[in-house]
Parts: sequence; structure tokens; C-alpha cells
Amino acid sequence: MKPVAKGGSRSLSREYALRALYAQHMTGQDPVDVAAHVRDDMDFKKANAAYFEALFQGVLKETADLELKLTPHLDRSMGELSPIERGILLLGAHELINCPDVPYRVAINEAVELAKKYGGTDGHKYVNGVLDKLAKLMRPDEFGTSDRQTQKLKK
Repeated sequence: MKPVAKGGSRSLSREYALRALYAQHMTGQDPVDVAAHVRDDMDFKKANAAYFEALFQGVLKETADLELKLTPHLDRSMGELSPIERGILLLGAHELINCPDVPYRVAINEAVELAKKYGGTDGHKYVNGVLDKLAKLMRPDEFGTSDRQTQKLKK
């Protein structure tokens, strides 16, 4: 993903992207209509609109690939996750894989904060564990993990 122009809160953009993913998943509405509805929120102007669009559209376009990358780190199928945890994991995975300008710790922390706010009782711990494992594979340089260690993690 290309770096997105500054302006507005990226954290709030992530929250709106989660809301849009949840709504789209639950209703099956056209993503254009879902995004328009989210943008109508009074506080949306405080968010980084371009980042919201990049996250929402990016996750929608890459859902199958993101789920494929997340699945080895889950203790259940994607379909058994709550819609909130699913959306948060997809957002976090998207950022880890496609947003090198976002440090992996920031991507994970933002996902954990969303899980604390919207998820189940210990959902944030689950999100943290899954995304941490994915980050080690997707961002080995940030972990200082050697190629040999990365190969072991992939097995």
C-alpha cells in the first residue's frame, strides 16, 4: 500500500474501517454504500479519510489472502471467530503485510486497542497472540530474526 497523505487520525481511521468491515460482513451490503454510511458519521472528519479508504478497500480486496496467512496462527477457523475479532485480525494483518510505514508494534497495538474497545472479554489477548506470530513471519527484519529462524517459524 502506498503511504497515505497525512491529516486526520489513523487510529480513528482504523476504527471506522472496522465498523465498515463489520457492517459489510453482517449485512452483505455493497461496500460503496457501507463506506458512504460510515463517512456520514459526525466525527468522521477527524479521521484520515484516505487511510480509511485504503484499509477498508485493501482488506476487502485481499480477504482471501489475509485469511490464508492468518489461518495457521488460529486455534479455530475464521468462520468461528466473532465478526469483530475477524475484522480486527484482517485489519491488523493487512497493515502488517501492506503498510511497511506502520511499525509492526503500532499495527499490533492498534488492533489490540480495537479488541479491548469492541471485542469480547479476552479477545485482545487472542488478537495480540495471532498478530504477533504473523508479524514475526511478515516483518522478520523488525524482529531481528535471521532467515534460519524465520524458516523455523514458517514450519
